Amino acid sequence: MAKHQVNYTANGGLPIVLTTVDRLVQWGRSNSLWALSYGLACCAIEMMASGASRYDFDRFGTIFRASPRHSEVMIIAGTLTKKHAEFTRRLYDQMPEPKWVISMGSCANTGGMFNTYSTVQGVDRIIPVDIYLPGCAPRPETLQYALMILQKKIRRQSAFRAQGVKRLEA
Repeated sequence: MAKHQVNYTANGGLPIVLTTVDRLVQWGRSNSLWALSYGLACCAIEMMASGASRYDFDRFGTIFRASPRHSEVMIIAGTLTKKHAEFTRRLYDQMPEPKWVISMGSCANTGGMFNTYSTVQGVDRIIPVDIYLPGCAPRPETLQYALMILQKKIRRQSAFRAQGVKRLEA
């Protein structure tokens, strides 16, 4: 029977990774973004295309969910009407902390060409927005880039202060 021995000192030492719990949690959060599929108009077609086989956001850890209680990223894609604004706020409030919002498209950002009595002139008047995607309609590559920016933003945040966890002083 052959004995396999590993000589760790010959390969540069033990295979140990040194990090903090904060960075480990940030890494896990940034690489497993579950997005609420919230398409309201034309931009929803591009958002759905980003989840299809050509762009395949699953390989980046971004999985589209239908429930706000299982999502941490809300992607608002399209024109938000005033009748729908209360429902949007309710969905945002149902999402667990920490949560982020991406406003996708000119209509979601500023109301677009619909400057009427029934259109909300920007999603940021209803809920806080973290990333704005310009365009009519933004391509799936733009949404992919926005998610990469969001991942960098999450890695810079403190994992425990974002949830309001108090640290014990020694």
